[in-house]
Amino acid sequence: MALEKGAAAPDFTLFAAPGEEVTLSGIDGPVVLIFYPADWSPVCSDELSVFTAANKLFQARGAQLLGISVDSLWSHQAFKADRKLEFPLLADFHPKGEIAQSYGVYRPNDGISERALFVIDRDRHIAWSEVSPIGVSPGADGALRAVEALT
Repeated sequence: MALEKGAAAPDFTLFAAPGEEVTLSGIDGPVVLIFYPADWSPVCSDELSVFTAANKLFQARGAQLLGISVDSLWSHQAFKADRKLEFPLLADFHPKGEIAQSYGVYRPNDGISERALFVIDRDRHIAWSEVSPIGVSPGADGALRAVEALT
């Protein structure tokens, strides 16, 4: 079961690029975690493109977007460049799905994460969360409204 509003957000450190790690607790301000099943899938491509289009709205409110899937760092690098994504994609690759598990959104039978969004406040608590069906892009509106409610 996915973590809900009020729960402490588990801290993590994951690779965003070769030699470049991102640590949740090292980010000042709200964070939007975008858990998605897999690079290169059509729905994931659409979802992350929507968040790229909305990235400036999130940045204007002081929020950082972070995409997370169980794909490798190298897959993320190619996917991000191909889709012209403007925020870090983090590799929850080894041990596979460890961070997705800590947020309650890992699908062990499929080896992927749920399609889930978490807005984390400055105090590192879940301010809002949503789990969508794998085949449905949730859009960015709910996460944006949750970030706006923090300011």
